[in-house]
Amino acid sequence: MSVSVIIKWGGQEYSIRTLSEEDTVLDLKQSIKSLTGVLPERQKLLGLKVKGKPAEDQVKLGSLKLKPNTKIMMMGSREESLEEVLAPPPENDDIVNDFDIEEEVIEVQNREENLAKIARRVKDYKVEGMNPPRAGKSLLVLDVDYTLFDHKSCAETGQELMRPFLHEFLTSAYEDYDIVIWCKYQTACFDELGVTDNPNYKITFMLDSAAMITVHTPKRGVVEVKPLGVIWGKYSEFYSKRNTIMFDDIGRNFLMNPQNGLKIRPFMKAHLNREKDKELFKLSQYLKEIAKLEDFSGLNHKHWERYRAKKQSQ
Repeated sequence: MSVSVIIKWGGQEYSIRTLSEEDTVLDLKQSIKSLTGVLPERQKLLGLKVKGKPAEDQVKLGSLKLKPNTKIMMMGSREESLEEVLAPPPENDDIVNDFDIEEEVIEVQNREENLAKIARRVKDYKVEGMNPPRAGKSLLVLDVDYTLFDHKSCAETGQELMRPFLHEFLTSAYEDYDIVIWCKYQTACFDELGVTDNPNYKITFMLDSAAMITVHTPKRGVVEVKPLGVIWGKYSEFYSKRNTIMFDDIGRNFLMNPQNGLKIRPFMKAHLNREKDKELFKLSQYLKEIAKLEDFSGLNHKHWERYRAKKQSQ
């Protein structure tokens, strides 16, 4: 039988449909080389595992039980000059075309058709729980791309693209918050980064694009958003707008719940910024301060830095 996969690398997707179940991981890497120019020995394919360990080159693809069009993230860079490897990635269209949500939110937040979409997600979307919710904890919902991980830059390993202080941030947050990851695409990179099985914190569950909804905005047309109502509907005994905060670098993802959203500065060009980015370190302090509150609804997360500075000066 044929094997079809999609390779994500350098902000692009490459479809491979010419392999069979009898071909090996090395054959897959050779096909990737023909599309990307990255040598097989420089490729690291995230999520391809056999009995919990990375699949070796001689492993047959059929034994991996890949679903059609499985998306696989690749780490690795071409044999080119250092200057080329360190070239900044192209701008993210989502970030460039993002807009101030305040002008749109009244138009969409309470529309009957949007609330109906959320109700359908609550009913039909299946959450694959990783760890049980904890009574008395608040909820922290995290985006991945450009929030925790620079997914477009090229690197040899996922560690090079991980936002600084990630593990320290999640360890601190876990003391007061259940942690949920909400990402459009695969989160295989988290296995590589040691997030899914870290001994110092636990991820409650992950959501993907199927939990999102589309809404129509008067000025921007149809856009995808991340409605926290899906989580609140499924876990109403644990979470609500009173104890939930969500970090995302795209402001429009908060359109259905702007009061709960904090727009984080995007982490891009990891090779240039990893030494100076302290966003997660500072945000961990903000989360610690607001965890003392019984209700987040009186906060304006747009001014989180001012709030943090005020509390630290007291």
